[in-house]
Amino acid sequence: MGLVLGIVSLVLLLLQVLLIARAVLDWSVVLAGPSVQGSVRSRVTAAVFAVTEPILAPVRRALPPLRLGGVGIDLAFIVVFLAIILLRAVIG
Repeated sequence: MGLVLGIVSLVLLLLQVLLIARAVLDWSVVLAGPSVQGSVRSRVTAAVFAVTEPILAPVRRALPPLRLGGVGIDLAFIVVFLAIILLRAVIG
């Protein structure tokens, strides 16, 4: 049973890293502008979004972004990230 929990914890850690990468890549668009199609950043962004979006989309449908003036805060990202932290704490 310990091996299974270790693997689940590792998968959750990798998902956590991918979520952090998604946040950094989102901010890279704000700071550096949109990426050129076919560039490394474009391909990495597409891969990270392909892995994380199926997890975030259902939560985002249930919990829409919080609008504060002209800024939107993605609550789904925060909820999923905190849920992963809690799951890893319970497992480990």
